[in-house]
Amino acid sequence: MHNIVFFIGLIFILWIGRSIFIPLLFATFLWYLLNAISAYYRRIMPCYKSEYCTITLRKFYNFLSIILSFATVGGIIYLFATQIRPMLSELYNATPLLQQKLLVFSEYISKKAGIDIDINLMPNLPEIAGYVGSSLASLATSTGMVLIYLVFMFVEQSSFNKKIDAMPISKLKSKKLRYILNSIDENMKKYLFTKTFISGATGICAYILLHFIGLEYASVWAFIIFILNYIPTIGSILACALPIAYALISGDTWHLPIFTAISLIAIEVVFGNILDPKLTGKTLNISTLAILINLVFWGMIWGPAGMFFSVPILVALYITTAQFTSTRWIATLLSVDGKIPDETQSED
Repeated sequence: MHNIVFFIGLIFILWIGRSIFIPLLFATFLWYLLNAISAYYRRIMPCYKSEYCTITLRKFYNFLSIILSFATVGGIIYLFATQIRPMLSELYNATPLLQQKLLVFSEYISKKAGIDIDINLMPNLPEIAGYVGSSLASLATSTGMVLIYLVFMFVEQSSFNKKIDAMPISKLKSKKLRYILNSIDENMKKYLFTKTFISGATGICAYILLHFIGLEYASVWAFIIFILNYIPTIGSILACALPIAYALISGDTWHLPIFTAISLIAIEVVFGNILDPKLTGKTLNISTLAILINLVFWGMIWGPAGMFFSVPILVALYITTAQFTSTRWIATLLSVDGKIPDETQSED
């Protein structure tokens, strides 16, 4: 009974405190992403790992890699502000006309197939676009808080290990805590960097093909595909469904939606089903069912932001529960094959 009350109370706190937790998660996401990009830049810098690299030169490389990572993310944000955002606004203004075309298209399908389609069951595109827009607007108002969190994370990261060592706990607990945090850090960076690379490559290829096909708002669809690919399973489906649906209701012939569908599905298969698993490897080892349940759970509590962060949260939960005897059964249920990290690894 106490566990049920605790669980309900936790859900209530997560829901009521979403205005605090969501900006913190976005700041953490940016912090991980910037550190992952920075680590990549350091790897390609000459003689960074060499024994001949002096301390001064290594410090310079560290500083330069952080500057380059901020420039990379800043360039993406600038591209969104100057190129994508105006097109999103134009697409949003066109949703009433698209809704009307959708109704005409449903009537055409109804007559041809002899199926009675209830127009009340059709998606309300202006309403959906308004919901997404309000979600993005609420996130934009939290930009200041995200930046504050981000700055303090970079300030504190150099002294984080010292704080763990100074905690009034036994060496064994300190080693276990350090192992858990290092495992979460390593897996999260690999996941976010790989996911960002795959999503970016998917978006670029989608833009090239959609622009070649002649689908309107190719840049917008490519950006939406890039963002949605962070959301497991459902994100990939929506990334294909939205441009295909637009091609169906806006095109005058069947050629545009057919070519759009073939192109996007082929891209998602290559990047999502072949390259993504190979690049990520066995880092996650988390059941697809667990990912879907987790996706729905966080989506109900925090909406699109919760769906976006559902996998990173699940990764942290999986790694943490695997390191305590009383919670290892949770990690076993979350895993693909029941094989979870050995608890004694943190004690070696």
